[in-house]
Amino acid sequence: MSKSEGNYEGIYERQNLQRWTEERWDELRATYYGMCSRVDHQFGLLLDALKEAGIYDETAVFFFSDHGDFAGDYGIVEKTQNTFEDTLTRVPFVIKPPKHIPIVPRVSDALVELIDFPATVEALLDLKPEHTHFGRSLLPLLAGVTDEHRDAVFCEGGRIHGEIHCIEKDSVTQTTPTGLYWPRVGLQQSEEAEHTKAVMCRTKTHKYVRRLYESDELYDLKSDPGETVNRINDPSFAGVLAELKDRMLTFYQETANVVPHKTNHRF
Repeated sequence: MSKSEGNYEGIYERQNLQRWTEERWDELRATYYGMCSRVDHQFGLLLDALKEAGIYDETAVFFFSDHGDFAGDYGIVEKTQNTFEDTLTRVPFVIKPPKHIPIVPRVSDALVELIDFPATVEALLDLKPEHTHFGRSLLPLLAGVTDEHRDAVFCEGGRIHGEIHCIEKDSVTQTTPTGLYWPRVGLQQSEEAEHTKAVMCRTKTHKYVRRLYESDELYDLKSDPGETVNRINDPSFAGVLAELKDRMLTFYQETANVVPHKTNHRF
């Protein structure tokens, strides 16, 4: 069993989710969807206010979340910090640029990273960043010039052994059995906790997760969109695995180190 699987089982047991009926799961999902609807309504109020103020057309609007929640998927709730299911990592990103920016309104399934947000803002404002970053402007995608943006996206989480300063241990809500986040955080507070370093490489068809201390994961998203069958040891996927490992190596080589644009004044 991998540490991520142990984390799931630990949360499941600590929150007594094994006792939940299907009716209670339905209530949880309804509450989650209701909260989403409330945010949608509030977002609509904001857009209405922009229109009433007469500045909607000239305003750039970006709407996204930092992560998703399980909300019953895989038998647990909330989230974890070193697992990369689409439930957690594939979140909506809504963009309404100013009126003068050419767009083809649609729902796009292009692979996009959060770092593309500041790159798009820079392109809108014709800003030249004074540091190296790896975002890519989404303006060509918005204009319909292309339907492709990235061949792969990446996500990292967890900590290495010895990084005890990364353990969430300062709040009563995290460190005592009566605390709201104790079922998850309590599992992450030992040196051998289920919170270890991992990185994801996702393409449109596959997802590879490299784990520093535990078994790696490989999913065929076409036949298994729920990511329930780990193909990491399946010889028929050896070619796909090699390609994704090489792509992850390229990602790290491209982003591992940068040179400052300006010389430090101390030198």
